[in-house]
Amino acid sequence: MASPPASMPLKLTRPLGFASSLTWNSFQHIGFPFLVSSSRVKHSRMLNTGTISSELHTDSRNELAKTFDVASEERIYGWWESQGYFKPSTKKDTEPFVIAMPPPNVTGALHMGHAMFVTLEDIMIRHRRMQGKASLWIPGTDHAGIATQLVVEKMLLSEGIKRLDLEREEFIKRVWEWKNKFGGTITNQLRRLGASCDWSREHFTLDKQLSDAVVEAFVRLHSKGLIYRGSYMVNWSPNLQTAVSDLEVEYSEEPGTLYYLKYPIADGGRDDYLPVATTRPETLLGDTAVAVHPEDERYKKYIGKMAVVPMTEGRRIPVIADEYVDREFGTGALKITPGHDPNDYAIGKKLGLPTINIMNRDGSLNENAGIYRGLDRFEARKRLWGDLEGADLAIRTEPYVLRVPRSQRGGEVVEPLVSMQWFVKTKPLAEKALEALENGDLKIIPERFEKTYTHWLSNIKDWCISRQLWWGHRIPVWYVKGIENVNDYIVAKTEEDAYLVAREKYGDNCVLEQESDVLDTWFSSGLWPFSTLGWPDVSREDFTRFYPTTVMETGHDILFFWVARMVMMGIEFTGKLPFSTVYLHGLVRDSQGRKMSKTLGNVIDPLDSISEFGTDALRFTLATGTTPGQDLNLSLERLNANKGFTNKLWNAGKFISQNLPHPNGKIASCCSSELRFTSHDELLKLPLCEQWIVSKLHSLIDDVSMSYEKLYLGEAGRAIYEFFWSEFADWYIEASKTRLYEHNYAPAASIAQSVLLYVFNNVLRLLHPFMPFVTEELWQHFFKGEALIVSPWPDCDLPKLEGPMQHFEIMQNLIRSIRNARSEYSVEPGRRISATLVTSGPLKDFLQAERAVLFALAKLDAESFELLSDIPVDANKAIQLVICDGLEAYLPLSGMVDVQSELLRLGKQVLKMQSEFDGLSTRLSSKSFLEKAPATVVQETQQKADELEEKLAAIKKQVTLLESMAVTPAR
Repeated sequence: MASPPASMPLKLTRPLGFASSLTWNSFQHIGFPFLVSSSRVKHSRMLNTGTISSELHTDSRNELAKTFDVASEERIYGWWESQGYFKPSTKKDTEPFVIAMPPPNVTGALHMGHAMFVTLEDIMIRHRRMQGKASLWIPGTDHAGIATQLVVEKMLLSEGIKRLDLEREEFIKRVWEWKNKFGGTITNQLRRLGASCDWSREHFTLDKQLSDAVVEAFVRLHSKGLIYRGSYMVNWSPNLQTAVSDLEVEYSEEPGTLYYLKYPIADGGRDDYLPVATTRPETLLGDTAVAVHPEDERYKKYIGKMAVVPMTEGRRIPVIADEYVDREFGTGALKITPGHDPNDYAIGKKLGLPTINIMNRDGSLNENAGIYRGLDRFEARKRLWGDLEGADLAIRTEPYVLRVPRSQRGGEVVEPLVSMQWFVKTKPLAEKALEALENGDLKIIPERFEKTYTHWLSNIKDWCISRQLWWGHRIPVWYVKGIENVNDYIVAKTEEDAYLVAREKYGDNCVLEQESDVLDTWFSSGLWPFSTLGWPDVSREDFTRFYPTTVMETGHDILFFWVARMVMMGIEFTGKLPFSTVYLHGLVRDSQGRKMSKTLGNVIDPLDSISEFGTDALRFTLATGTTPGQDLNLSLERLNANKGFTNKLWNAGKFISQNLPHPNGKIASCCSSELRFTSHDELLKLPLCEQWIVSKLHSLIDDVSMSYEKLYLGEAGRAIYEFFWSEFADWYIEASKTRLYEHNYAPAASIAQSVLLYVFNNVLRLLHPFMPFVTEELWQHFFKGEALIVSPWPDCDLPKLEGPMQHFEIMQNLIRSIRNARSEYSVEPGRRISATLVTSGPLKDFLQAERAVLFALAKLDAESFELLSDIPVDANKAIQLVICDGLEAYLPLSGMVDVQSELLRLGKQVLKMQSEFDGLSTRLSSKSFLEKAPATVVQETQQKADELEEKLAAIKKQVTLLESMAVTPAR
């Protein structure tokens, strides 16, 4: 199988015998190579392995570069795809793991929301693929009815063509031309993020297979009486000339005006009127009642009378009483406009009030608006208010913050408008979707969103599925024309089928005209998990093998609009849940927690981030920076820090590579990468430092594997990061140098090389789902055979030695304490110091065995080092460090510092701190300060004084110790 680097592994060199008491037979059964660099150690050692699945190799012609080259990411991705690694296993008995990608809009360009879902889903897929499951990630794009039509209309306008200048078929043709030319942009950008989708199964929601599924779904729902046509209130976009879904309406707080005006009481006196406040005075032209609270003493006398609608030539409407009205809000009198307000529409339905529509579909006023007919809605508002002022019906205006509904696509103010539309009765569907959650078949991560899901489905409204567009799935309804007194329509899968039904019913002379509306984009995407697998053909191999899918990962903001609808549609059409787990991620915000927007200028472009920091750093930042359902505050600092992690990983690979055998100056081919420690006995044969790092690795594998299983992806990434950086790189690699760089440690060097490889091999596998590119590049440098992307996931439940782990952690604390003491006494970084350790038992044996590591990491002088069972005679002339119960360290000051110079330095420090402490004490003893200063200031002052007092005590203790040494020098 081809390999991405242009390299060929060298032949295996023959194993050499040990020149020490450690024999070949001692380690042969462990199943990993012991390697030692001939450039560092005289006696090179290599042992055979047990099971070999892929071989270690490094090629002298392909040494690791100084840093990982981000430009290689596209090469690696192309190689993965060419080798078919993204396809699921074809073995019939392999357990499937399936994710249907939330299809991005075909008009889209990559943004951080896309980067988030790609990262999380790719992590899931790569992990399951390495576990050997038939992992399928289904990619695709959504036709995005409104967004795409807008893009093409703007393109046509640049050519001087309006949409309505074209026939529908010609316009659709132009949209397809645009899609074929530009529609692949977003999928190519998803590839740049490392998305390991099966691109051979890529779908588009207007593909024939998916379009057939949409028609089938519509026909089935209609035949069950779950789809109907009626006139109801919808969100109307005047510029787009279509109804839009709730999801496509964004609310923003904007400065506006609250208008107060008079509604005269019919046949009343000059002072008989109801004061009403409104933010949209033009809608009064469609008022059909004025409501007051039945207990409101101000207006009780007007209940049951008629009010005159201003500027309507005396049109009268009833004054009604309803407890819905809040007496304390506004004027306590509420104008009811059922045709242009959703709340008023509900009241009108309840009370049987007439509905008057005053608005055309383009936002201008119609004939019901009287003298304002033809005016734009906002122009009508200005004209009407001026007329009210002239008629002495205006009371006043005042500034008011409005919650303005705007079209997500066009940006214009959306109007509530009663319109003839197609609807789905959702309650019967919702009941089954609720039951799936209640009985535990459906799991939502994080769990708190189950309440949101339940609330929405419990209070669900019928779904308006029609859109007044040309681009999309045209509704499969044909109206009967040309037959007198017939107002009927035919629902069918094709026009031919519709004619067969119509002619049988009305004769051969009937004419059919197809519904001009298209379906809401969410209707087709609601079928996505199963339409992409071949439904309604349930015999298709993909459907029988991969449906239901496993996980639906998406943003929490579309839980209602898409996830819940997929659940409803999946149960309705397949009898099964479309997925068993819903994983919801949060929004990606800027470093200050603000939503990214071009207006704020705070947008972080994923492609720019990839160019600067690399895909791996971006992915790791997104995956580890948040938890399910929580928003992520993204900063360039975090990206840069994780670029540093990429570099750290790369540098660790360079270190290991440079310390493998280099006979004749070249890197030798070595043995298997299948390095395993499967029993306690095998682990016990290792030196103690190696026992520690291997045991820690085995614990990491268990913890990370569990986090992957539970989809705690952030926790998994953070655990790998902490282990690699804080334990492997900072501690074991440093410790391994004592084996690798000392000629007297040839057998230990061999062991260290193998353990370095073993740990690095497993870290690369654990980290690969997060950071696929740099891990694959390193893997290819070291290990030949299968690619890392399809290498097996590390085994769990491998042995761990608690004793060595505890002992090494004690040694870590010892080294840290010595380092802190060196820093405290300003010891030069390179200077080696004396130390005496007091301990006994197994801990003493451990420290004795690992003296070289202790000397190297704590910068201790081997000549003056002592390991005792009792306190040294001159302990009073040394710094005492209590590390734990049974271990103390004594650092003779005479070997650490120039006593007189250190006394002089500390004396100056004491004088300065004492002066600051005295000043704070004076403030705190002042009655005036305590009474007048804010409590927080007093508290901060006291806290600072306490800290200074503690530091002074510690420094004075140092001074006392140094002064005693100045009098009686240590031996």
